[in-house]
Amino acid sequence: MAGGGLVLRDIHAAAAPSWWPPAPGWWVLAGVAIAAIVLLAWWRARARRRRVAIVRLFDHQVEAAPTPPQQVAAISELLRRAARRRDAAADTLQGEAWLLHLDAATKRPRKAPMRTDFSQGPGRLLLDGGFRRDVDPAEVDALRALARERFLQWMDAT
Repeated sequence: MAGGGLVLRDIHAAAAPSWWPPAPGWWVLAGVAIAAIVLLAWWRARARRRRVAIVRLFDHQVEAAPTPPQQVAAISELLRRAARRRDAAADTLQGEAWLLHLDAATKRPRKAPMRTDFSQGPGRLLLDGGFRRDVDPAEVDALRALARERFLQWMDAT
């Protein structure tokens, strides 16, 4: 085979695969990622709407009461309703035991002393504020802020 034979050529590498369209596995992965993002956004929006509804419920109930003593009574009722979510017998507590229960539920750092905002602070108004003829609106406002925090905590809206 001199002169008229087969001519050999160098080996050519195949062309690199294109990046588009991706392989089916990448489509599945993208679909799962998008579904997870949509689900997370929906869950967070739902939690935000729930928190706003709970805050609105608390504020509306307290504002609907025309006098400061009735506002104290409304705050007490809301706290007792929320307390039933944590402990079925909590709404039957009376006097100092109720205030101590409200204090014990306070979230605090580990080994920090127990806060006494209810048993020794503005929360004491819950004992008799709903039965007084006159209650200082400033005292009610202090109680309202404190009770709102506890209500949101117990309703898992914090």
